Amino acid sequence: MKLESSVIFFPCKDLKETVKYYTEVLELPVYKLTENTVWLDCGYGYLAFVQYSDGRELAKGACISFNFTSENEVDKMYQKLLCRPVIGLRGAPAHHPKFPVYSFFFSDPNGYTLECQKTQ
Repeated sequence: MKLESSVIFFPCKDLKETVKYYTEVLELPVYKLTENTVWLDCGYGYLAFVQYSDGRELAKGACISFNFTSENEVDKMYQKLLCRPVIGLRGAPAHHPKFPVYSFFFSDPNGYTLECQKTQ
């Protein structure tokens, strides 16, 4: 069995606002867009958001991590985001005291925690 890719679906509050944030702030390309779903291309899989009509709750406690090839690339992304309307930026990139990662955190319009990281 050989997988082609993976996709993770998250409920969202407002699909249009979510698409705008991920495409304009993070520059992720849209792979597929329907009336209530967007698939964003992350290079080695997809991140998808669905605006459900059944009042479904958001995924509480979720952290969406974007893995970079080097600490330098994490730093570049941080500098790029300083000039954009980023939500809840939580400090500069740093080495985590408990985990082997170099990262920084911020949020999306749904309140999900986002992380840009390089694992060590």
